[in-house]
Amino acid sequence: MAVQRTFVMVKPDGVRRGLVGEVVSRLERKGLRLTRARMLTIDPDLAARHYAEHTQRDFYPDLEAFITGGPVLAMEWEGEESVEVVRALMGVTDPRKAAPGTIRGDLGLLVTENIVHGSDSPASAARELGLFFG
Repeated sequence: MAVQRTFVMVKPDGVRRGLVGEVVSRLERKGLRLTRARMLTIDPDLAARHYAEHTQRDFYPDLEAFITGGPVLAMEWEGEESVEVVRALMGVTDPRKAAPGTIRGDLGLLVTENIVHGSDSPASAARELGLFFG
């Protein structure tokens, strides 16, 4: 196994609903270690860089409006296979299909407001950590 660092963000809906502590607690209880955190409101430029693969998609304007619509908590987490561990803890993107016991399965209802984002690979983690903490 390998110790990795990964990027996790509590999105505006999670911050607005007061779920930051719940998300952090679940990651800590799993054994991951919070190494950096920063509260910010994402501007359109950062949103476009973060979601670069989606900027030409029809849904992007709504995604940008959502992600720039309130504060987020950007975090770096460290631990054994942390990318995979975080992905499992979050659950699938659509909260209606996410398993009970996952963050999205327990706390989310809408695919457009699904509480958290987590890197999907070590390469994505490096890129996203650079964007938010670089």
